Amino acid sequence: MKTQSIYKDLARYYDLIYSWKDYKKEAETIRRLIAKYKKSKGNDLLEVACGTGGHIQYLKDHFQAMGTDINNGMLGVARKKVKGVRFQQADMVTLALNQEFDAIICLFSSIGYLKTDAALKKTLRNFARHLKDGGVVIIEPWLTKGGYTKGHPHMATYGDDNTKIARLNVSNVRGDFSILDMHHLIAERNKGVKYFVDRHELRMVEARQILRFMREAGLRAKFIKDGFTAGRGLYIGVKT
Repeated sequence: MKTQSIYKDLARYYDLIYSWKDYKKEAETIRRLIAKYKKSKGNDLLEVACGTGGHIQYLKDHFQAMGTDINNGMLGVARKKVKGVRFQQADMVTLALNQEFDAIICLFSSIGYLKTDAALKKTLRNFARHLKDGGVVIIEPWLTKGGYTKGHPHMATYGDDNTKIARLNVSNVRGDFSILDMHHLIAERNKGVKYFVDRHELRMVEARQILRFMREAGLRAKFIKDGFTAGRGLYIGVKT
C-alpha cells in the first residue's frame, strides 16, 4: 500500500479529485480574515503546504506571494498552473526561509499530518519565527476525535472527458490517528483502468491543545468555528 501518493507521483490527478472545492471563495475569506487580524503594514504572504496552488492562484494579485510544499509532485503542478509566484520545496517542521511575512496560511488540514506534539510545536514556532510583528497566521486543522466518525463509508466520483475517478474509503481510527485508506479506480482515455490504495494518517488534536501550543510560540491565538469544511474551523494567530 502506498502512502500519500496522491501528493507525489499521482499529483497530476489531484486537481480533478478536488474539482468540487471552491478555492476562489475560500481565498476571498482568507483575504477578509487577513485584513481583519493583521497588524503589520506589509503585504508578504506565505502559503505553507500550498499543494497545486489552488488558493494562491487567487491570492497572488493581492499579495507578494510565496508557496512551499514538501512534495515536488505538487509543486510541479503548481508551477505550471500559477505564474508570478515563487514556489519552494520545504517541510513545515524544518521551515527556514530567511524571510518574514505579514501573513502565513496553512490550509486543507495539512497540519494534521504532523505525528507528534514535538513536530506540531516546532511547526508553530516556525510560523511565528517567519512572521513580522503583528503578522497573522491562519491554520485550517484536521478533525478532532469528537468530530470524526469511525466506520463511516465514503464514496465520491470525479471526471472530465478524458479521465474518470472513483474514490472510496471507510473511516478508521488508531489511537489519536484517523486512518484513511483511499481506494481509487482511474479510467483514462486509451489507457484502460488502474487501481491503487493510498493511505493517509492524520492526527486528531483537541482545540485547547493547539491553542496552547500557539500561545507558547508567541501568538495571540483564537479558534473560529466557521471554516471551509464542516467540523474543522480555523485557528487565527497574531504575532505579539
